[in-house]
Amino acid sequence: MKTPRKPTPETYIKDIRRKTRRIFTAEQKILIVMEALRAETSVAELCRKHAIQESTFYKWNKEFLEAGKKRLSGDVVREATSDEVNQLREENRKLKETVADLVIRYDIIKKSLDIMD
Repeated sequence: MKTPRKPTPETYIKDIRRKTRRIFTAEQKILIVMEALRAETSVAELCRKHAIQESTFYKWNKEFLEAGKKRLSGDVVREATSDEVNQLREENRKLKETVADLVIRYDIIKKSLDIMD
């Protein structure tokens, strides 16, 4: 049986950083990229201000520009909003209930007709 190794200080710090990583919303990412597009500050300064890596910023910038490029080229397929998804789920639930009710009624009528014969 293997005994677990005691974590080194480096792995301990990496674990803490991994567990406390900030999650940026889409809106926050857009605001940061837009701030860079205004060119009022350098990318390095902007990244320090928001405590992000430059590679992360450039990834967001590329995604932002690619999304705009797709939209402008006529690709109008978009993700449904959470409200739309919830509305569709509710409609789907109601339709399933209606179908189940109709199946039950059909079975009842069919059985009653079989009894009459």
